[in-house]
Amino acid sequence: MSEDVTVVLSGYKRSYATLEQYQAIKNQTVKDIKIMFWVNFPDNKTNFPNEVISNSQTIISNSNYGVWGRFIESLHAQTEYVCIIDDDTIPGERWIENCINTMKTHEGVLAARGVIINDNKKFMYPFDGSYKPLGWCGPHNTEPTRVDMGCHNWFFRRLWLRAFFAEMPAKFPMNFGEDMHLSAAIKLHYGFNTYVPPHPESDKTLWGSCPKRGGEYGQDENAISHNGLANLGMNKYWEYLVKQRGYKTIGESW
Repeated sequence: MSEDVTVVLSGYKRSYATLEQYQAIKNQTVKDIKIMFWVNFPDNKTNFPNEVISNSQTIISNSNYGVWGRFIESLHAQTEYVCIIDDDTIPGERWIENCINTMKTHEGVLAARGVIINDNKKFMYPFDGSYKPLGWCGPHNTEPTRVDMGCHNWFFRRLWLRAFFAEMPAKFPMNFGEDMHLSAAIKLHYGFNTYVPPHPESDKTLWGSCPKRGGEYGQDENAISHNGLANLGMNKYWEYLVKQRGYKTIGESW
C-alpha cells in the first residue's frame, strides 16, 4: 500500500526514543512515506541518532520554537497528507493506513488521542472531570469518534496548514497549545472536525501510539503534565480559542 504522506518527527529532549520512532514509521504498511525531522533547540547533552538525521529531511534549529516548529517544517512537505508526531509517541505499523482509511469516511484532523470537553467552556488539564479522553490510552473506540481536540499524533491535509498559521495569535505559548490550536483552526476555516480513528483493543497495530512506550515516555521527566505553569497556560489558551475565537465544542454544537 502506497500513499502520498509525509511524517514529521519531533526532536527535543527525548533523543532516546527517536530511533524507535523512526523505525516505527519505516515499518508502516503504507510504503514510500517521506520523513522529516525537526530538531528543536538541542543542547550539548542531546545526541540524536545519525541514522535518523541522515535519512530524513532534517532541520536543526538553534532557536527554540517550542511545539510549533515542526508545523513550520511541514510547510515544505510536497505530499497530500502530513502526519506530525510527538517525541513520546510510537505508532503501530498500521497507523497511517488507519488514518488514510478513516479520512475516506470522516474527513478532518485525525489524532491518536482525543478529548471531549464535559463542560462546554471549561477545560482543566490535567485534572480529571473536565474532559473525557479517548484513543490509544483508553477508552478504546472501535469506530471513528469525534473529539474537541486531538493529541500526540496528528494526520491531516497539508493544505490545511494555511488555517493553522492564519490563526496564530500575536503572542502564542511556547511549549503547549498546538493540539487545541490545530483542531480549532481547521474547524473555524474549513469546517472540518477532529476525530480519533478506530483504536480497537484487539488490534494495537492500528493504534496511534504503543501503549507501553506511550505511557513510559509520556510520563518521564520531560512530560509537560509535570509542569504546573504549562498546565495553567493550556487552560488559558483553551479559553482564548473558545471565548475570543469562537471555537464551538461538541456540546455547544449539538
